[in-house]
Amino acid sequence: MEAKQSFYRKLPKVELHAHLNGSISQSTIYKLIKYHKDKNKTDFVLPEAWQVSIAKGEQRSLEDCFDIFKLIHKLVDDTNAVKMVTRDVVQEFAEDGVRYLEIRTTPRANTQNGMSKTAYIDAVLAGVGEALSGDSDIIVKLLLSIDRRQSFQDAINTVELASQYRDKSPPHCSVVGVDLSGDPSAGDIPELVPALTQAKKNGLKLALHVAEIVNNKDTESLLALLPDRIGHGTYLLPSKGGCQQFVDMVQQHKIPIEMCLTSNVKGRTVAGYLDHHFKYWYDANHPISVCTDDKGVFASDLSDEYSIVAQTFGLSNEEVWTLSEAAIDQCFASDTTKQQLKRIWKDNKPCSSN
Repeated sequence: MEAKQSFYRKLPKVELHAHLNGSISQSTIYKLIKYHKDKNKTDFVLPEAWQVSIAKGEQRSLEDCFDIFKLIHKLVDDTNAVKMVTRDVVQEFAEDGVRYLEIRTTPRANTQNGMSKTAYIDAVLAGVGEALSGDSDIIVKLLLSIDRRQSFQDAINTVELASQYRDKSPPHCSVVGVDLSGDPSAGDIPELVPALTQAKKNGLKLALHVAEIVNNKDTESLLALLPDRIGHGTYLLPSKGGCQQFVDMVQQHKIPIEMCLTSNVKGRTVAGYLDHHFKYWYDANHPISVCTDDKGVFASDLSDEYSIVAQTFGLSNEEVWTLSEAAIDQCFASDTTKQQLKRIWKDNKPCSSN
């Protein structure tokens, strides 16, 4: 077992579905709490560290999971905090063997602390720069998120920001696309579709949370956009409450699906790992990637996720390696970067992965 775990740690990995604020580790949460105590802030009650993470073996409702983010947002409320968590998150992914990382985050303003949305994005980019200032060899890209609860005006503003930063962001962390996320039971998708359509027109990639719960009307509207990647896709299958039309469209257009197993199990959108839709899409040879979603909240890093996939579905080391390498083609990166990554996988592959 120890040798197996060592294999997953050494495995070069691609992380395509990681929310910044959900990826904050317990050690960084402690630093944030100390940071706020040192600032003598008294306008809110600081959460305890245990309140922002779901321990191994625990489960919460999806609603409870989103409540955790409300506590985290209280801690990440100025540019210093944003920079701190970004630096730590990137460094921790690198330490876990992630060689390519796409971070997604919703630009947030906090007028009390003088933080505008652009200042928020600049702090994220600065945090990435600090993380890469050492000998880290991880490649980082950024997606700006639209929250489903936002208005069209907020959404189009995010699209405009993503377009602006795509052209001016530093080479070490370019903005490559837009994410649609947030509480899947909230929001008005028809109102947001024009903003997402504009994002595509602007040449931005679309990574959309689709079918996270049973809501076939929203799923149909979002799939009609032909997103570049699907987040979760938990309820696309007819056996899960979706419909064959969704499956056919996703397969016809080979839309990659970001699989977040522990997130779905702990958030109770699937009954257990064996019930996860990973198996259907893997057996169908459809493009999929193993992801964490929120490694801090769900207390599971990407090595853990690969270990869970292998043990649950009986994948050999060779099959796990192939699964990891296949995610490269699903990155929102240039062909040059993808070729660079493929050389890393080729150079690091053991003579026998089994």
